[in-house]
Amino acid sequence: MSEKLLLIDGFNLLSRCYFATSYGREEADLPRNSKGLFTNALRVVVQKMNNLIKQYEPTHIVVAWDVKRNETKRKQAYSFYKETRNDLPVSLIQQYETLRTFFQTVGIPQLSVELYEADDVIGAFSLKWTKQKQSPAYIYSNDRDLFQLLNEHVSQIVAKPKIGDVLYTATDFKSEYGISPTQWVDVKALLGDKSDNIPGVPGVGEKAALPLIQQYGSIEGIYAQVDDLDVTFNRYKKKLKSGQELAELSLELVKIDTDIEAVNLTEWPQLKFERNLSLWEVEINRLELNIMLQT
Repeated sequence: MSEKLLLIDGFNLLSRCYFATSYGREEADLPRNSKGLFTNALRVVVQKMNNLIKQYEPTHIVVAWDVKRNETKRKQAYSFYKETRNDLPVSLIQQYETLRTFFQTVGIPQLSVELYEADDVIGAFSLKWTKQKQSPAYIYSNDRDLFQLLNEHVSQIVAKPKIGDVLYTATDFKSEYGISPTQWVDVKALLGDKSDNIPGVPGVGEKAALPLIQQYGSIEGIYAQVDDLDVTFNRYKKKLKSGQELAELSLELVKIDTDIEAVNLTEWPQLKFERNLSLWEVEINRLELNIMLQT
């Protein structure tokens, strides 16, 4: 059996399951077990993890967790980063804590690294796996920032409306966007990201960002020729010039850090995974999640 790595953005998965099952409901009305623990997201996450493991048959797993928002390198360097994010509901935080215990009990490797976000941990492991294993790695997240990590070995499992989960490869990315995955950071730097409070270049939207990178290759390439851009970009020339510092700042914020000492020092045997179905069933029953696992 060939080795396969499954990389999970833990909070991306948990929060998607939480908000999908709590939409339009008061927190007090969310389901709980007899111990008073909230279970609406837990149930869906456990089912999803079981399905992913069954479908992709990973030999190694990493569930990557963010550190607290104010403790990341990006936030410490730039106070405005993610400052527009709302506080998390108590019921979500509680299920995060319960889920981490569940994963630990059933033997799913998980990791958070001081100063780093889950994206960085995933990026560091995907690069290390690519260099050392040259076998498939699957990232489970709907965060399109992670497209920058795609390569011949690394693919991303994304949810498509009305279709469900789809395996999105580097070839798919190149076909859709006409650039390499490594150039995705340059597109994102031009666009910015409202959810993370990353500014981008004001006035440069989706109609211009991708074509600019397709033609000039990178942020650096654009500004090397900003006075002589193709006439089709004339209307953006002034905006690009006035927004150069913001573009370079945004590039620093959107680029995933793949050089993390804690990841470099982690040995692959620590991340090996074998599913113990009976142990899963014991924990599912203890939490009263009412799930029938597929064998």
